[in-house]
Amino acid sequence: MGLFLWWASYFTTIVAWELRKIFAWLAAPLLAGLLVLLVWLVLWLIGRKRRVRFAGRLPVVALGWLGGLLGLGLAVGWLVYGAYLQDRAYMGNVRIVSEPVPELSARAPYLVGKAQAAPHLGDVTGEISDITYLPDSDRFATLVERRGWLAGYEVGLVQDIPLGANSRNQQRCSFDLDTADARIGGWFNHNLGRKISAQRRWVRFEPSDAYVTCSGDTPIVVVPLKRQTGILVVTERPAGVALYDGRTGKLTLTTDTAAVPGPTYPLSLAGRQREGTAAIGSFSDWWFERSGWDASEDGANAGNEADFTLQYHDGSGRGAYVTPLTPQGEASSVVAVSTVSTRQEGGGLAPITVHRLDPTWSSPKSLVALIKAEYRDVCCYNDDQVFEVVPTGGSTWTATVGSDQNLRYRVEGRGLPDGREASCLKTADGVLIRCAYAAPGSPEEKELKRREEEKQKAAGTPKPGEAGDLTAYTPEQLAELQRRVSEEVVRRLKGGWATQATQATQAPRGARVRARSDRRGSRSGSVRGGRAGRASGGGWPGGVRRSWR
Repeated sequence: MGLFLWWASYFTTIVAWELRKIFAWLAAPLLAGLLVLLVWLVLWLIGRKRRVRFAGRLPVVALGWLGGLLGLGLAVGWLVYGAYLQDRAYMGNVRIVSEPVPELSARAPYLVGKAQAAPHLGDVTGEISDITYLPDSDRFATLVERRGWLAGYEVGLVQDIPLGANSRNQQRCSFDLDTADARIGGWFNHNLGRKISAQRRWVRFEPSDAYVTCSGDTPIVVVPLKRQTGILVVTERPAGVALYDGRTGKLTLTTDTAAVPGPTYPLSLAGRQREGTAAIGSFSDWWFERSGWDASEDGANAGNEADFTLQYHDGSGRGAYVTPLTPQGEASSVVAVSTVSTRQEGGGLAPITVHRLDPTWSSPKSLVALIKAEYRDVCCYNDDQVFEVVPTGGSTWTATVGSDQNLRYRVEGRGLPDGREASCLKTADGVLIRCAYAAPGSPEEKELKRREEEKQKAAGTPKPGEAGDLTAYTPEQLAELQRRVSEEVVRRLKGGWATQATQATQAPRGARVRARSDRRGSRSGSVRGGRAGRASGGGWPGGVRRSWR
């Protein structure tokens, strides 16, 4: 039996983990029950030694029933209070600040990375088991399982999915199907978890935390590990990573994760820490859900609603698990953002920071509806939709618009500075197009003012003979333009009369006489012509001369 337990390291690890959890919940009730049982046995032995009859044993029986009821009540109470203490243990290193969220880089949504993995796998016949964003390289990693009960992984794909660019850099690294034939959840000796437990007992992992990277042509499966700590309050801690070489099948366990690419801190552990913020207040506040925050899960970010893996914008390659938070209860507005580092040295919990937002946001579902209403000319037709409303630093949020194969736009907002949601439409690579409402003092407002000033300058200096765009003039500018036009008309009229008078006085005398003679001659000729015409009847209608009496 002992030999079997030593050999079955994977089985014993799972059993030990589960028994430790159960003991933590039942330890206090069991101790209370044992104490009552001990008292009952002492009283029973005393009664038996003195040969007390049944009537004398009634206090002993009553004490036994009372101890049982007390033990049951203590069990139920400990189950509840123990959960509160567990949340308190996970949020022991939480920081709540009013500082803005550090600036984060926008990335392609998780669902887009998932949709674009399959078209680039080529002739691979396996099934996608995991897709992870690698913040240090700004790429998406896809791990593909080979079909079959006794098979491992088939290929790893690491691809670049940029916003607003056509480049699709990708790298494929294939597994040696004969040598590296283990995978998470495999059968018998093809189970990667069994291999990990054979090297180190009492550590476990979540399958969703594992991911793949390509070191040249060699795939490396990275499995973040966890260990248990505590007796009455059992919690989990990081325990390094397991590295599985897809070429040689070699498994390496290490606690030095500095040189390991990708998010080596377990995502499941970061999510558990975030959930622990519900115990930030007293027990009664925790029980009645009057303190702490919840992840915003209103359906707007279906498929990936919390713990977004994002890269800091400072160029360091550092990443964080970022989650928009709403208050406990019915309120759905986003009032805070939590961040947990994707990397952590040592065996302790990574610090979690909760940034209170000022101004706050509307709920992600409301923001999606706002985007569809304000920018209906770009969203949403055919297969276009709004993806992932995620925090991107300060009080800013970003949502991408397009299809899962073509991202065309992004919408950036800055919360509710004046009671109205500030949002601006940009191209996918971040060039400003227009704003439904620009937040006062924001870079978008400054850019729009700069464009307006340039437009007014261009309209205020039209080319000769052009009036310019009058619709761009303000009422004051139109009034000033009308005044200048009136003055110019008066000046030109006065200038024209003066010129004619000057020309008339400066002409030679003979020319003036001839001009008067010509005018007289033209008048007399016209008179004679009129009389002659009338005498011949040509000057009257019908050729009839009419006489007037």
